[in-house]
Amino acid sequence: MGSLPLQGIRIVDFSTLLPGPLATLMLTDAGAVVVKIEAPNGGDGARAHLPQDGDESLHFAQLNRGKKSVVLDLKSAEGKAAALRLIAQADVVVEQFRPGVMTRLGLDYAAARGVKADIIYCSITGYGQTGPMAKTPGHDLNYLARAGLLSLSCGEDGHPVLPSAAIADIGGGTLPAVINILLALLRRQQSGEGCHIDVSMTDNTLAWMPRALGAASRGLAVPRISEGRHIAGGPRYGIYITADRKALAVAALEPQFWTRFCERIGLPPAQRDDSVNPHAVRDAVTAIIASHDCAWWVERFKGEDVCVDVVQDLAAALQDPHFLARGVWDRQLRLHNGKMLAALPLPLAPELSDQRPRGYPALGAHSANDADIWERD
Repeated sequence: MGSLPLQGIRIVDFSTLLPGPLATLMLTDAGAVVVKIEAPNGGDGARAHLPQDGDESLHFAQLNRGKKSVVLDLKSAEGKAAALRLIAQADVVVEQFRPGVMTRLGLDYAAARGVKADIIYCSITGYGQTGPMAKTPGHDLNYLARAGLLSLSCGEDGHPVLPSAAIADIGGGTLPAVINILLALLRRQQSGEGCHIDVSMTDNTLAWMPRALGAASRGLAVPRISEGRHIAGGPRYGIYITADRKALAVAALEPQFWTRFCERIGLPPAQRDDSVNPHAVRDAVTAIIASHDCAWWVERFKGEDVCVDVVQDLAAALQDPHFLARGVWDRQLRLHNGKMLAALPLPLAPELSDQRPRGYPALGAHSANDADIWERD
């Protein structure tokens, strides 16, 4: 293994579940050593999450590959003292409690800075460290609702639908945390200064809606499900069901793609103009796609620039020839029972991240706090 970008960087991670652990997973894959602080009596609640292989949570294993686990009772004087000793040796602290919790524990930014003047302290919360909502509990769905993003995706009944991905947790929490920690490390290299990073998952979700937010900020109508160019409902961008009840994702937005798509499905030229009555065009396309099964359409579109994909499930994604050719699933995760499975693919270039098979820590595996806790495995 060659030199990694974050080699020598030490991180104390108090976060649990998804946003923080995924952020520190990316940082440990880039070379940092991450010491995960867990509570007695079970540790991170994600250790009990499904799915499981025997008594091992695959969810927890995926998010905590390559980290170290130290069990501390942060409410005790001994636990607090041990946490501060680790912080004093670290470069970065990541925490995900509601505002005020780390202050009550005596482990907030002021306390951390007291033992390490240039510490970079990243707080990930639902609504940020300030403002009237700061101490309000919430989860991904709440943040999407308040940010307005949930209103943009509706079902056939016109009501918002549950998203299938943790958009606010990852897009509003994990990724901004990683970006800001890396920027803070770069600035510290230049100035010697640490800082407190305030990551609000709700605030950061707003950036995921530039088209709709631009309209709303000028008092214009925000495109709904049947109106926006990038919102399902327009004939060029949506889901079509085949004769065998499989789904095709069509995104033939540009004129050249739309023209070729219409030619391949046999839509008459007189019915292709979606600027006048997009609903009529969509109905025509819907009827044509429903006249053949999925395999027939796959063959029909093969080699054509039409921006059409079959909606496949995750089992198919694991065997997708494109992903296999690119080595997306090559990195391996080692379970405690000896089994290996594909590690969570991360947005890190292979040249900048650890490609070795790695395991994840048993609860409290590194609690002895021996001298080599900061040694990379």
